Amino acid sequence: MTTLDQTTRSVAGPASSARRDRPVRRELGVANALSHGFLLLWGLLTVLPLLWMFISSFKTNGEILSDPWGLPDALHWDNWARAWTGAHIGRYFLNSLVVVTGSVSLTMLMGATAAYVFARYEFRGRQAVYYLFVGGLMFPVFLALVPLFFVVRNAGLFNTWLGLILVYAAYSLPFTVFFLTAFFRTLPTSVAEAALVDGCGHFRLFFRVMLPMARPGLISVAIFNFLSHWNQFLLPQVLLQGDESKWMLAQGLFALSVSQGYAGDYARLFAGLSIAVLPVLAVYVAFQRQVQAGLTAGQLK
Repeated sequence: MTTLDQTTRSVAGPASSARRDRPVRRELGVANALSHGFLLLWGLLTVLPLLWMFISSFKTNGEILSDPWGLPDALHWDNWARAWTGAHIGRYFLNSLVVVTGSVSLTMLMGATAAYVFARYEFRGRQAVYYLFVGGLMFPVFLALVPLFFVVRNAGLFNTWLGLILVYAAYSLPFTVFFLTAFFRTLPTSVAEAALVDGCGHFRLFFRVMLPMARPGLISVAIFNFLSHWNQFLLPQVLLQGDESKWMLAQGLFALSVSQGYAGDYARLFAGLSIAVLPVLAVYVAFQRQVQAGLTAGQLK
């Protein structure tokens, strides 16, 4: 009887466990289908407007109004030329490139230095200063526009690129310090200790050892800051007034959309929008793997 019971259990055991696994597998399959469906819907909602904008930039105004969802009869590159020269999008593009390059470089230098100190050194008041930086994440930009305007004007930096670069860097430092502090803490301390034993100073240790190790996190934060600065409209609109030769790209696109009035040169407007979007897409496509590695490095370690 004992042998028969054991045989019965051994035969019935896999069958019963298989029956128990079936509902779990079905639930996982349904969850995967729902998640993939949601991601597909999200991707379509993101890609289709961009694709429609690029296609419309090669149409004539008549084609946009008569057949907005159709393909152009021919590629009208003159729309891009008119946007680049006639609407001065080229000038605004170069202005934004100069300002964003300076602001991102300054933000990454100051943010990485501060984050490294917070993550690796113990000193009195470290937590208090760190929380002051992190507290900057709670204040939206528009809450400080009025005092910021007077501070920049009294400092003699109103309507200058330098003033805008400093403001961009100041607003980006809280997120940069918060992200990189957590990233520097995940780096192995044995490498830093070995470098110090070999006679490497703290300054050289930071720039020659720790920064190369933190490259994925630095690239991720730099891309986020680039996107934020490139798409910024409110700060340039407040701090750069009057002199159109110093305007940023967002200001130029806004002026282009408003100045048309009833003329409706939609082809040139779509071309200008496409020119503004291309650098963002190029940066993300070029550094996509680094962004993913930087966002998951802390969890993997």
